[in-house]
Amino acid sequence: MFKLYSSYQPAGSQPQAIQKLERLIESGNRHQTLLGVTGSGKTFVTSSVIAKINKPTLVIAHNKTLAAQLYQEYRDFFPENAVSYFVSYYDYYQPEAYIPQTDTYIEKETDINEMIDKLRLKTTANLVSRRDVIVVSSVSCIYNLGEPQEYLKRVLKLTLNQKISGRELAEKLVDIMYSRSEIELGRSNFRVRGDTLDIWPAYEDNVLRITLIGDKISELVWIDPISSQPINPSSHFDHFNHSNHFSLPSVALFPAKHYIADSKNLKPVFAEIRNDLSLRIKQLERQNHPLEAKRLAQKVEYDLAMIQELGYVSGIENYSRYFDNRQPGNPPFTLLDYFKQCDPDFLTVIDESHITLPQIRGMFKGDQSRKQTLIDFGFRLPAAMDNRPLNYEEFMDRVNQIVYTSATPGEWEMEKSGNKKQETGSSGVVELLVRPTGLIDPEIEVRNAENQVSDLVIEIIKRKAKNERVLVTTLTKKTAEALTEFLSDEKKLTKIIGSSASIVIPVKVGIYINSSAKGGMILDLPKVAYLHSDIKTLDRQDTLDKLRLGDVDVIVGINLLREGLDLPEVSLVAILDADQEGFLRSKTSLIQTMGRAARHIQGKVILYAYKITDSMKEAIEESGRRRKVQVEYNLKHNIFPQGINKPIREKLVDRSQESVADIDLPKGISFRYGIKKLVDLEIASLSPVDKQAVVRHLRKQMLAAADDLNFEKAAEIRDKINEIKQI
Repeated sequence: MFKLYSSYQPAGSQPQAIQKLERLIESGNRHQTLLGVTGSGKTFVTSSVIAKINKPTLVIAHNKTLAAQLYQEYRDFFPENAVSYFVSYYDYYQPEAYIPQTDTYIEKETDINEMIDKLRLKTTANLVSRRDVIVVSSVSCIYNLGEPQEYLKRVLKLTLNQKISGRELAEKLVDIMYSRSEIELGRSNFRVRGDTLDIWPAYEDNVLRITLIGDKISELVWIDPISSQPINPSSHFDHFNHSNHFSLPSVALFPAKHYIADSKNLKPVFAEIRNDLSLRIKQLERQNHPLEAKRLAQKVEYDLAMIQELGYVSGIENYSRYFDNRQPGNPPFTLLDYFKQCDPDFLTVIDESHITLPQIRGMFKGDQSRKQTLIDFGFRLPAAMDNRPLNYEEFMDRVNQIVYTSATPGEWEMEKSGNKKQETGSSGVVELLVRPTGLIDPEIEVRNAENQVSDLVIEIIKRKAKNERVLVTTLTKKTAEALTEFLSDEKKLTKIIGSSASIVIPVKVGIYINSSAKGGMILDLPKVAYLHSDIKTLDRQDTLDKLRLGDVDVIVGINLLREGLDLPEVSLVAILDADQEGFLRSKTSLIQTMGRAARHIQGKVILYAYKITDSMKEAIEESGRRRKVQVEYNLKHNIFPQGINKPIREKLVDRSQESVADIDLPKGISFRYGIKKLVDLEIASLSPVDKQAVVRHLRKQMLAAADDLNFEKAAEIRDKINEIKQI
């Protein structure tokens, strides 16, 4: 079922880790932890386990960026299987809220990323129609998604020679939230041309063309949305047919939205909502809140009218309890329920569990606090409380066997996995300490923090002379920016280097001694950048790429371990104020940060401190334990550590066409107007036909950007398309 493609074989600790995890899972253990050091190949190990046990798998990451990287890795490992990406589809999300202190109502405001919406819909379509599914998700998987049985009821199955009229087919498409469009075909739209219907499924990149003869389907074929040329179904990602002919014997169309109200069965639902509304209004009036009572009545009646007419309203999920036929307090349906439809015995992998598990724990209470305020002041019915994420206990009840992966697993997952012997006769903690490359954990040195900046400057100059890179962590954004400015000041750096009697600097690129200037020194400054949460996502990635390429020598940051750094060129990690106990200097954070130097053969960590804290002591001891295992393994197997030569993932970071204005025009437009780039085109001068051609071309670019996981670029192109349509 699952077929793993890889250019290399398991090595180092990987074979034993794969075998042990497979044995634990097949024997029925519920909790197992993969403790893997940085660069040990945890994703490859979990992929190998998935391929062996053949279970649908949910992989949960703690943010979109990490989820995107994992999605790409799993997709590369399993090109023939259904690997999906499921995260929040909002580029911008301002939840509905009310601030009583200032009497401020904040309306829900969202900017939905259509490409992520497509991937979410593809995820559920895969889960209800096949078993070879891997879903890489953020904690969005614990949020309300709508009832899977209702979703399944709306699946429109079409077969060759099926008796159905064009009118009936159009009505069925409208029922599953597709819109008719005669001018331009887009996602979630269909178009009628005589006896032909073109449908662009909400979750696909291609268009389904249905040809009718009378009241019977005579042909089902996928076509390219731009050229309208037929596509061989064997090359289309479609699991219903593997024929060599263009025409399909059957196809299933899934709804264009996850939340759909059945307009034919609204009577009992509306009756229940209005009954609860009446009870709540009476309650508010008894509490002497007439304004809140009137506000609530207007809001609910407006929503019901919209649902009656359109089958949908913004915020319909706040009524999900009624449509799902759930009792007050019952948990919502989530992606986990779609997994149950796929296979009740699915596997869950929680990546970076020391961060992801606390994040899952925290979602519920924050959501409930905001909703309660809206209910108290008449903006929502009490049923809105049941449109919520799962709480931690509900989440654990819905997942089966779990693999926790982390370089620093938390105490909870370690305890659950059992350092004690389990029924299998072994612990559920699987260590992945030996890297396939033979690289060992970095050497750690503690230095006095009194002159930490001056000492750091000398260490940076040494690394720059050897064409190596440096990461520096501080405690605050202000310090990071100030240190970046200091390290870019030629006078200050020259003074520090000139006053250092002990420094031995190789006379290489960047350092030149001017013998005619009485010991004067001409210094090629290290190029320094800082990295923190105020820097936009793509700009952060650009900074990291510049470090790898040598355009930047040093990155100064705060919590670099959260950036998902994979930087083989970094030979030194310097941690300033390492003895300041707290989250940023805890045992877990220190181990994660020190691991950033583990991908270089000369990796080293310097901890600047006035004293050795308990966290420092434990982190140093654990790193020493791992280093000892790695050295002994290398000696036993006669392995010499090899540096990593890792290419930059072009699809994730390529910004050569980040500006929409630089996109090339279609050949016909370019020829007629004598220009090549969109930036040179006067949109207002285009004919309606040429406008449509440009829009079609841009849509193709948008889909390509989304396929490369460059959602920011896709969103920018989408905005340009909307701008052209409005002109």
